[in-house]
Amino acid sequence: MKKVTNLLLLVVFLSFSSCDSISKMNPLSMLTGNNWVLSSILGGGLDAGKFTAGLPFLNFMDGGKLSGFAGCNNFSGNFQLDGTSLNLDPGAMTKKACGDGNGENQFVSLLSQAKNFKVAKDKLTLLDGAKELMSFVPQSK
Repeated sequence: MKKVTNLLLLVVFLSFSSCDSISKMNPLSMLTGNNWVLSSILGGGLDAGKFTAGLPFLNFMDGGKLSGFAGCNNFSGNFQLDGTSLNLDPGAMTKKACGDGNGENQFVSLLSQAKNFKVAKDKLTLLDGAKELMSFVPQSK
């Protein structure tokens, strides 16, 4: 009986320890270190034809710096992070003439709507509350 009690105490201790380590994860470290490539918009499929120059991507850097590609133009801006609350500002953007694809305008508009995020198993999801705006996967190396 004593072995069962000790085993139960160990399981309870490990459960609380793992929850504590999850709560202490640094949200910034979940975002940085990857080139996040767009994989879906508004919870649906992705029409790559709207991005004739390539798929958009985001790159979160230390110091709150944000850079990326919107489908035709590059941008360089900032982001603010408070827990899982997120504010994205694409900032300065190049002004290349982009063809008929309207994906870039939608991408930039959705970036400005992002209020929070989640990262799970190699997937970054930008959200406006519970509404999924866009999801991204790490760029293959």
